[in-house]
Amino acid sequence: MARNNIRRARKSIAVLTAVALFGLTACSSGSSNQAESGPVEIRFSWWGNATRAELTNKAIKAFEAENPTIKVKPEYGDIGGYFDKLATQVAANDAPDVITMGGAYPAEYANRGALLDLSKVDGPLDLSRFDEGALQNGQVDGKQYGVSTGANALSIVANPAVFQAAGVPLPDDSTWTWEDFARVAADVTAKSPQGTYGTATVLTHDSLDAFARQRGESLYTKDGQLGLEQDTVRDYFDYSLNLSATRAAPSASETVEKLNVSTEQTLMGMGKAAMMLTWSNSLTALSKASGAELQLLRLPGESPTPGIWLQSSQFYTISARSKHTEAAAKLVNFLVNNEEAAKVVQSDRGVPSNPEMRSAIQDLLTPQGKAEAAYVDEIGKLKFAPTFIGPTGSTAVAEITARINTEVLFKRLTPEKAAEQWISEGKAAIGK
Repeated sequence: MARNNIRRARKSIAVLTAVALFGLTACSSGSSNQAESGPVEIRFSWWGNATRAELTNKAIKAFEAENPTIKVKPEYGDIGGYFDKLATQVAANDAPDVITMGGAYPAEYANRGALLDLSKVDGPLDLSRFDEGALQNGQVDGKQYGVSTGANALSIVANPAVFQAAGVPLPDDSTWTWEDFARVAADVTAKSPQGTYGTATVLTHDSLDAFARQRGESLYTKDGQLGLEQDTVRDYFDYSLNLSATRAAPSASETVEKLNVSTEQTLMGMGKAAMMLTWSNSLTALSKASGAELQLLRLPGESPTPGIWLQSSQFYTISARSKHTEAAAKLVNFLVNNEEAAKVVQSDRGVPSNPEMRSAIQDLLTPQGKAEAAYVDEIGKLKFAPTFIGPTGSTAVAEITARINTEVLFKRLTPEKAAEQWISEGKAAIGK
C-alpha cells in the first residue's frame, strides 16, 4: 500500500507537470462572467467522510436558497484518490470551479498557474475579518490563492478508557517528553488485550515537522530549501522504528494495513488505541467512531522549544479557468462569512478563521467541538516559530517520508541510510 502511495504521488506530479507544459495561466475569462446575472452552475470539490458530505450539502442548500440563480454541483470522495483525480481534471482543463485543497497543494497548483489570484476575483469575497495568520497561510509569494476554512493543530488524541483498563495513568502533557510518550505507549500495550496499542500509529510526516521544530529546525526554509539536518531525520526514523519494535505501536505489516483507512477503521476509531498523533479537528470524528469520551493532549517534547504551530485545516481555492468566478467567489464568501453556513459546518473543517463565525457557533458546539476550539485557542497564545509553505514539488515529500518510513519499519533500511535517502529524494522532489 505504501508503494501505491508513492505511485499516486508520482502520477499527480507528472500530471501537474503536464499542466505547466500546456501553459495554464492564472486568468479567468472576463466575457464568461458577463452573463452571471442568469442561471449558472458551478462545481465544488472536497474530500471527507459521510458526515462532512452531509454538512457541506446542507450548507450548499442554504447558499442556493440565498442565491437562486446559482446551482452548485458537489464533487467529493475519499482523500485517497482526491488529488489524483484533481490533477487529472486540471490537466484536462476540467477542474471544478471551487476546489478544496490542503497542505502545500495551493502552492503546487498556484505556481503552475492553475489557481486564480483572489485579488482579481470578480465576485464579493471579504477576508478583512480573518486572522492574519490564516490569511498568510493561503498566500503564495504574497498573493492570496487560498481561503482558510479554519485552524487546527497537531495533538495527541487520548482515550482515557483504554488507559484506565490498562491501569496506566494519563500522562502530564505539560511536561512529558518523546521518551515518556514511547514508554507510556509501550506500557499500555503490554497491559492491554491483544490488538490494543498504546499509540495507534508510528510517526507521520507531520510529526517529523514538529519533531524537527523542537530542535530549532523546520521542514522548509524561507527560501524554499529543505531545512532538516540529516541527524534529525535519522533520529526521527529511529524513534519511529522503536515505537513499532517495542510494540508501543503496531507492527510494520499492521501499520501498512492501516494506511489511508477511514476514521472508523483506525485503531483509535475502533477503541483499540490509547493515543493517536493527529490533527485536533479529528477529535469529533474519532469520538463518534469510537463511542468514547476522547480528549486532546499537547504534543510531547514541547518544552523548552515548542514545535507545534497553527495550520489551516483546508483551503477553498478557485480554478484559474473557471468560467463563473463571480459565482465561485460568492460560494466561498458564503462558506467562510455566513452565520448560517458556520452553524451547519461548525468545526468540521477546523475552528473558523473568522472570529465572528467562531462566536456564532460557540454555543452550538458539541463537547468535542468546544475542546477542539479551546485547544486551538491555547495553541494560538503560544510563541512558536514561523511556518513556511512548502515549495513546488513538496507534496511529494510527504509520500517520500511515508514510503521510506515503511522501509525502516520492515528493516529494509537502517535509520541512517533512510535519512540519507530522504534528504536525497526530498531535494530531488523540490528541485533544490
